[in-house]
Amino acid sequence: MTAADDQQPAGQPVAAAPVPGPRVPQRTRVVLAEVSRTGSRADRTRSELTQQTRVGETLVQGLMRAQLSLALRLSLLVVIGLGGLPWLFAIAPSVGRVTVLGVNLPWVLLGVAAFPFLIVVGWAYVRLAERNEQDFVDLVQRPER
Repeated sequence: MTAADDQQPAGQPVAAAPVPGPRVPQRTRVVLAEVSRTGSRADRTRSELTQQTRVGETLVQGLMRAQLSLALRLSLLVVIGLGGLPWLFAIAPSVGRVTVLGVNLPWVLLGVAAFPFLIVVGWAYVRLAERNEQDFVDLVQRPER
């Protein structure tokens, strides 16, 4: 037994010393050019938006036009819904004299029913505006087909 065998625990094989030989160099991969396309359609569209090019400006204007159209349509609904009530009461005075639970109908409609109506219109606006924005994001991030 040698001095190295005394230091090894019992039952463990003794490791052999490395054999000197010719040294093998590590391989290095060199890439001269990228073969694939430089970017997807979504990346190009996002860069159009961030660089504020004519295409990006057109996309943003389309989103703004959709949001403005939505706001005008729902504003028209509110104007017709609430603004039309006084016209209704002026044209048909008998409707204005109807009572609901002892209160005149104009007071019920303009004082009580107007608030749930405005809440529903506001909720619809938020939901539809978010849908417009999500459609815009989907358009920008759509992968190339």
